This record gives sequence, structure tokens and C-alpha cells, in this order.
Amino acid sequence: MLSSLIDPTGRHISYLRVSVTDRCDMRCVYCMAESMQFLPREDVLSFEELLRLCQVFVKQGVRRLRITGGEPLVRRDIGPFFEALGSWLHRPEQMGALDELTLTTNGSRLSHYAETLFNAGVRRVNVSLDTLNPELFTQITRRGKLAATLDGIYAAREAGMAVRVNAVAMAGVNEDEFDSMLAWCGEAGVDLCLIETMPMGDTGEDRTATYLPLSQVKKDLMQRWTLTALPDRTGGPARYMRVEETGQRIGFITPMSHNFCDSCNRVRLSCTGRLYTCLGQEDGIDLREIMRGGGNDQAILAGIQDAIARKPTGHSFLLGDVSGRVEGPARHMSVTGG
Repeated sequence: MLSSLIDPTGRHISYLRVSVTDRCDMRCVYCMAESMQFLPREDVLSFEELLRLCQVFVKQGVRRLRITGGEPLVRRDIGPFFEALGSWLHRPEQMGALDELTLTTNGSRLSHYAETLFNAGVRRVNVSLDTLNPELFTQITRRGKLAATLDGIYAAREAGMAVRVNAVAMAGVNEDEFDSMLAWCGEAGVDLCLIETMPMGDTGEDRTATYLPLSQVKKDLMQRWTLTALPDRTGGPARYMRVEETGQRIGFITPMSHNFCDSCNRVRLSCTGRLYTCLGQEDGIDLREIMRGGGNDQAILAGIQDAIARKPTGHSFLLGDVSGRVEGPARHMSVTGG
């Protein structure tokens, strides 16, 4: 069943990323400011409201849901929410079935939830991990503990889930660690995905100073590792290569140096119910207003269709061109639900 949600360039929207909270127990330098002002709880959708909106999307042919935050596992009673979504994996297609339910997490609480997630039907998780150096990990996250994230990764693997480690590549910060991370990922049986930093929100850091194009990183790695291009796709923007020495994969997400917008099949639902049709644009629609204003599911769908009809061809990120300009949305990544 192809999605009936089609944007102006003919792209079928089959992938929804859902933020369940803007809160997080870390403050990563590329994602959040040190002193974040989090949303009032009444502004955040209840699980019932989130399920209702997800249901509307899934009935239109959205086949992948990724739960994000902030940090989704800090939200109380997140387990039953995953269980409810997981029940959609086994439904007849005409009722609105899912192909996949996934999660992006910083891993700090993953060891506590790994079995719950697997039992709910989650078979793949992405874990943010930018370094294997404990001191640097705390510096990047401003408060995280490396051991907790590693414990989460090991617990997820033991529970039966595939793990992809997401690392934001930062010049002068972690660029000398990619070899050791590739080797460790091989030992742990997980994939590694490198991501270029994006200018979203004021984090108190100069991201132009740490921007590192992944074309440069790939060229450097290929001097020491045998990397073979793969056709693998997981619904998102990563482009994969097999690391022949380990048998695992390395992915590259390059929003700045080589954007991937032409094949974008994704939209994002914030924890406040705002639908963003592009990570790098502000346009969208407030579905919470429609829902809490008494709108039925058809009114919600009409709002979704209206927003997708305006989905841009591509993002407008700009980070340190010849004029030194930095352009991107004012909202933090944690609000959007990366």
C-alpha cells in the first residue's frame, strides 16, 4: 500500500518521526543549550493524543514510525505507548498496518527498557554516541555518563535488537576517534552512522568551527578500511557502506555537503502536535489546535494534507559559506524530534 500522502514533487510520505517529549537528561552541544527552557506539560500531547494522530497517518499508508524526543525514554509510562503502537505491526493492511517501529535514544535508560521495547515489536534502535572517551562524552553531552549509554547498547543487543550508533562528526572534537569507533562497533556487532552537524537552534556553541564535511572523513577512512558501497536503505537519509574488516556497516548522513532531499519520504510530528514537513524549514501546521478544538479525524487529515501540499523541495541549511552566514530554523533539534 503506497502512502496516499503525496507532496508537490510526487514523493510519497511513508515515514513519520514522532517526538514524545522535548525533555532530555543530556544537553549535547550540537542539540541543546546548557540552560534549556522546556515546554509546560499542558503544551505536550498526551499519549492518547499522540496515538490518535499516528493512527491518522498510518491509515493513509505511513508504514514506518520512529519515536524520538528530546529523550523519549525519560517520559513516564513510555512502555505502554510502545506496546500500543506495536500492536499495529500485526494488523491487516486495510486497518492501517505498520512495517516498522523504531526508536532514537541517547541510551541512558535503554538498559531498563530494552526487553519492553523488543516485546513491543521494536527490532532496531539508533543510539547517539559521539565518542568512546568517558571525559569527552561528558563534555559533549554536558552531563551524560558513557557507561550508562554503553550498558544500553549491550542490553539492546542482548534483547535481540539491531543497533546503529549515531555520531555527529565534529572537527577538533571527535574526528580522531572514527577508527576506534569503527573497530569497537565491529566488536559490539553494531553499525556506525556519521552525521554532519546542522544549524538548528542556539546551543551556545559555534558550529561553524566544528563543521566537518563527511566527504573528507570518508576519504580519510578509506585509506585504512575497505569500504564497499551498499544499496541498503532503512527509510531515512543514511547512505551505507560495508566495512569489510568487521562485517558491519558505516552510514553517512550529509545534509550540508550533499543533501538528500530529492528522496525525502519523511515528516516530523513535534511533541506539541506541530507537523513539520521539513527538518530545515519552519512551515507546517498545528494539529494540536485542530484536535483540541474539537476537530474530527477528517479535519486532522485535511490539515495534514494541506501541510504536505506545501512540503518544500529541500531544506535551506547554511553553515559558514564565504560570507560566514549561518542559516537554519530557530527551534532546537529536541523540539522537532530529529
